[in-house]
Amino acid sequence: MELTAAALLATALFFSNFFTALSILDPVDFLALQSIRKSLDDMPGSNFFEAWDFTADPCGFPGVFCAGDRVQALALGDPRAGSPGLMGRLDPAIGRLSALSELSLVPGRVTGSIPNTIASLANLRFLALSKNFLSGSIPDSIGSLSNLHTLDLSFNQLTGTIPQSISNLPSLANLVLCHNQLSGSIPQFPESSPLLRLDLKHNQITSQVPNLPSTLQYLSLSSNQLMGQVDSVLVKLNRLNFLDLAMNQLEGPIPPSIFTYPLNSLQLQRNLFDGTLGPENEVQIPLVDLSFNRLWGPISPLLASVSQLYLNNNRFTGEVPARLVQELMGSGRMQVLYLQHNFLTGIEISPASAVSLPAGASLCLQFNCMVPPVGTPCPLKAGTQKTRPADQCPEWRG
Repeated sequence: MELTAAALLATALFFSNFFTALSILDPVDFLALQSIRKSLDDMPGSNFFEAWDFTADPCGFPGVFCAGDRVQALALGDPRAGSPGLMGRLDPAIGRLSALSELSLVPGRVTGSIPNTIASLANLRFLALSKNFLSGSIPDSIGSLSNLHTLDLSFNQLTGTIPQSISNLPSLANLVLCHNQLSGSIPQFPESSPLLRLDLKHNQITSQVPNLPSTLQYLSLSSNQLMGQVDSVLVKLNRLNFLDLAMNQLEGPIPPSIFTYPLNSLQLQRNLFDGTLGPENEVQIPLVDLSFNRLWGPISPLLASVSQLYLNNNRFTGEVPARLVQELMGSGRMQVLYLQHNFLTGIEISPASAVSLPAGASLCLQFNCMVPPVGTPCPLKAGTQKTRPADQCPEWRG
């Protein structure tokens, strides 16, 4: 049956009035949101999509934030702590939301790959898709998002290498890719990069640590397979307030200048670092963990102001500095002093102090070249043997 011109006009007016009355959105954004909704569902216990009724204005939907007739921010899932997330896949239609500046996904069970179409979002500043089950590689095309400030793809199942193109993003300040299965090397960042936070821990990266921007304040590369020396890299990063390179195969000396940085935490444990520790000034870092390395020589008294000091499982020799004992046994700042499994030959503790440690303090001295003057609980991994065999301590008389 053929429609008359009047009928066709009436039909067109109906749909025009439908979109005008029911949505202030640009039709492209409206249809993109519909596609996104079809590809995702609430996990049991979640009701995030309950209010996504497309007979109403989508700018009123939970997680949808509009500016004029365009979607400017999209937060998928209920952000309240403990709320179940979403399941399904990310639809490539996300790339049609061309005015989008923020895209986030709450923790859930969203699977599949990251759509390449995200590269179409030229205004995107914030992209966070963490704690889901996303797989595949990181699209190289993300490196075209010149306005991107934060990229967080952590706690997923991403594989492959980190695209070099990401390191050249001119606005990128936060790159968080930890807890994935990424391999290859760390991208080479230009010195002009504004990068503040780089978190690549718990991956399968096998390279050396390249030169990094001096702007960095947070660096975490632990639990990879990194190798080589890092002293020439670290001496340039004097703005760091957090450094974690633990559980790699890094070697060589630890630069003395690192102890002057405004660090809250210095974690270099379980590597192959060697040489002596030579801080030039009083160390003010609350937590210093250099355990399970190959460090040797005397322990510096300039470490006495550290609150939690882990020097166990190294090759330190000589006597424990009296200042460390005073800070731990008195009312000083030191709360933890782990020195087990070294070659230390003595520690001075007064009889009164030897009775008990202050509440909350921890001291472990076993398996050194001395009889511990005080019996204190040690970690189970320290073993039960109190002293080293005499043949390992040629200068010790027992």
